[in-house]
Amino acid sequence: MEPEKKQIKKFTRGYTFKILFLAGLLLLLLIPLSMIQGLVIERSRTADTAEADIMEAWGSELVAAGPILAVPGNRVEEVRSTTQDGERINIENRPFTLIIMPEKLTIGADFKTEIRKRGIFSVPLFFGDLSLSGRFNPLQAVSSLAVNEEIFWDQAEIVIALSSQKGMRRIDKALWNEHSLFFQPGNRELNIIRRIDRTRDISSAGIFAALPNTANAESVFDISISMQGGRMVRFLPIGQDTRVSVSADWASPSFQGSFLPNNSTITDSGFNAIWDISYLSRDIPLFWKHERGNDNRRDYSASLFGVNFFRIINTYSLNIRAVKYAILFLIIPFLTLFLLEIFTKKNIHPVPYLLSGIANIIFYLLLLSLSEQMIFYLAYLIAAVAVIVLLTLYSRSLLPSWSKSWYMGLVTTISYILLYAVLNAESYALIIGSIGAFAVVALVMYLTRKLDWYKTDE
Repeated sequence: MEPEKKQIKKFTRGYTFKILFLAGLLLLLLIPLSMIQGLVIERSRTADTAEADIMEAWGSELVAAGPILAVPGNRVEEVRSTTQDGERINIENRPFTLIIMPEKLTIGADFKTEIRKRGIFSVPLFFGDLSLSGRFNPLQAVSSLAVNEEIFWDQAEIVIALSSQKGMRRIDKALWNEHSLFFQPGNRELNIIRRIDRTRDISSAGIFAALPNTANAESVFDISISMQGGRMVRFLPIGQDTRVSVSADWASPSFQGSFLPNNSTITDSGFNAIWDISYLSRDIPLFWKHERGNDNRRDYSASLFGVNFFRIINTYSLNIRAVKYAILFLIIPFLTLFLLEIFTKKNIHPVPYLLSGIANIIFYLLLLSLSEQMIFYLAYLIAAVAVIVLLTLYSRSLLPSWSKSWYMGLVTTISYILLYAVLNAESYALIIGSIGAFAVVALVMYLTRKLDWYKTDE
C-alpha cells in the first residue's frame, strides 16, 4: 500500500493533476458567476420598477395617434326571412363610424428634459409642447359610401388617441376652421395603438371633441397641447402626408420604430429630428368604417416611430455584459499563477488558486454595488485596482521575490483593461474578445514551447 500512496501523492503534486484541478475549479466558479448575473438582473428589475413608479405618477411614455375624424353613420339593410306565411322582409339599421385620416398632418414636439430620482434609481423625464396641425379632405371617404349608407356630420368628432391620460397638462390651443374646440377625456373606442415596440401593452386613452357642422368641406385644424412623459416618444403616421419634428435638450437620443428620421442634428446641448412619411410607405388606410364589435383586431402599433431618451451609460447592461465575459478573464489569472509556479519551481497549493478565483469573482460584485452609487467608469476603476492590488500582494506571499510576483499584477491589469475595452465597444466586443483570447493562447504556447511536460510531473 505504501508505494500506491507515494504514487497518489506524486500524482497530486504533478502539473497534470493541477491542470485538471484548475479546469474543475473554473467550472465550479461558474456557479457564483451565475448567481451574480442573477443578482444583476434582479437589481435591473428593481430599477425598472422604481422607474415605472416615477413614470406612472408623471405621465408614462408618450404614444400619440391623431387627430382622426370620426363621423357616425347608419346602414339600412333588408333582411329576408322565410316564415309559414311566406317571405318576410325586415328593415334593419346598422350603425357604424366613418374613420377619416388627415390629408396633411404636421406634428411638432419641443421638450425639455430632467432626471428624477427615487433612492439610487433615476429616470429621464420630459415636458413641453406638442402641436398638431393640418387639414382633412373627406371627399374620397364620403364617395366610398354605399347607396344605403348615410353619415351625420352634425355628430362628427375629432379624436386623438394617447397611451396615457396623465401626461396631459393642458390644452393651450384647439381650433377647427378657426372655431374653438372643447376636448373631453376618452378615445371613443378607437384603439388603433395597443403596444409599444410591438411587445408592451398600453392602456387605451385619449381626448375627443365635438365638431361644428363641417358638412362635406375641406377643414383645417390647429391644436397645441402641453404634455409630459418619460423615456420615449412615439407617433403614428396617420396622414396621407405626415411630417414630424421632434427637438429636446437631450444629447443622446436613440431613434426607434418603423421609420428613421430623414434629417437629424445631435449636439451636446440637444437634438432635432425630422420625419417625412407618405401613406404609401405604411399599411394604415386613409379611411374605413368602424363597426362596434367587428373592429377589435385593427391595430397599427407596428407603424409607430419616434425617439428614446437613451442614457449613454446603462449600468446594468454593462454589468451583465461584464459577467458574460467573466469566464475568459478568470482563466488568465489562473494561467499566470500556474506559469509562475512552473518557472519558479515552487509548488503552490490548490487553495491559493481557489482564493485568487474568488477574488476575481468578487470584482463583479464590487462593480455592481459601486456602479449603482457612482459613474460606471469610476466604479470599474476602483473595483479593478482593489483586485489587482490584492492579487499582486497575495502572489508575493506565494512566490520567492517581487521580480516574479509583479507579473501577476501586470497580467491582471492588462486583462481588466481589455475587459473595459470590450464593455465599451459593443459593436466590436466579439472581435476584441476573440483577438484577446488568441493572444493569450499564443503567449502561453510560446512560453511553454520548450517545456517538458512529462518531466514536470516527475
